[in-house]
Amino acid sequence: MLYLYDGALDVPTILKDWYEEEATSNYGAYIPFIGTIRDEDGIDGLSFDVYEPILNSWFKEWQVKAKEKGAVIKMAHSRGDVMLHESSYIAAVFSPKRRIALEFIDEFVEDFKASAPIWKYDLKNGERIYALDRSTAIKGSGILK
Repeated sequence: MLYLYDGALDVPTILKDWYEEEATSNYGAYIPFIGTIRDEDGIDGLSFDVYEPILNSWFKEWQVKAKEKGAVIKMAHSRGDVMLHESSYIAAVFSPKRRIALEFIDEFVEDFKASAPIWKYDLKNGERIYALDRSTAIKGSGILK
């Protein structure tokens, strides 16, 4: 399941909902990852643009990988502005065994940072500034020749 929210994520509610959705699914491990906005470089927060068609396709590939391991992957991400110390990203893996969940969440989060079509902007002094120095080009993107 992929969930997109406007603004900061309500971490306790999302984690509780996901836990309750899978409580009787007989998984032995539930491993969440929560990303929060750090206070750095004088920012007031971050802002996010999401290209949903590619994100949905990318996430579906990860759902297939999870299913092959007998696991489930869930993800929530923010659109728009998220202020310091708030959450913009949550991912969680439910799996029969902890090792599967621990390894899978690591692979998923790393690939998310490298491949998800989400653009990040710094919020500074009321301005929205593209965070080029902290952005990663999406594989296959660029100008066609």
